[in-house]
Amino acid sequence: MIVRKLRLQRGWSQEQLAEMSGLSTRTIQRIERGQTAGLESLKSLAAVFEVQVSDLKQEDRIVTEEQVVGSHPTEEQDKEQQAMEYVRDLKGFYAHLTSYVVVMIGLIVINLLTSPDNFWAKWPLMGWGIGVISHGLSVFEVINLFGADWERKQVEKRLGRKL
Repeated sequence: MIVRKLRLQRGWSQEQLAEMSGLSTRTIQRIERGQTAGLESLKSLAAVFEVQVSDLKQEDRIVTEEQVVGSHPTEEQDKEQQAMEYVRDLKGFYAHLTSYVVVMIGLIVINLLTSPDNFWAKWPLMGWGIGVISHGLSVFEVINLFGADWERKQVEKRLGRKL
C-alpha cells in the first residue's frame, strides 16, 4: 500500500514506475494489492522512491499484522477503496464504450460497402447499444437496482438476520 501512495504522490502511472524500477507492470500491481514483494523488487522500488528498503518492509509488516489481527479498515481506507472501485468501474465502462464505437463504425462501413440498400448494421448497433447504456447507467448509478442496499439486504437474508 505504501508503494501505491508513494507512486501517486509523485504522479506516476504503474507503467512509469515499472519502467523506472525495472519491474513488470504486473509485479507493481501485485505489490500494490498487498501481495508480499521479494527483496530484489523492494530494493528496486526503494531506489526509485529514494527510501530505505526497511521502510517498505516495515509497512508490509504492519499491513500483515493488521490483517492477522482482523482489524477493520478505517473510514479513510474504506473511502479510498470505494474510490478505487469506482475508478475501476469507470475504466471498464470507457473501455466497453470505446470497443462499441470502434466495432460499430467497422460494421457500418462493411454494411455500406457490401449492401447499402439493406442497413443490417442497425441490429447489432441497437443490441450492443442497450448493453452499453445499461453499463453506463450502472456505473454512474442513475438506476441502481442492485446497489449497496440491495447487496446488504441479500447478505443479511443469507445470514438469517432481521433487518
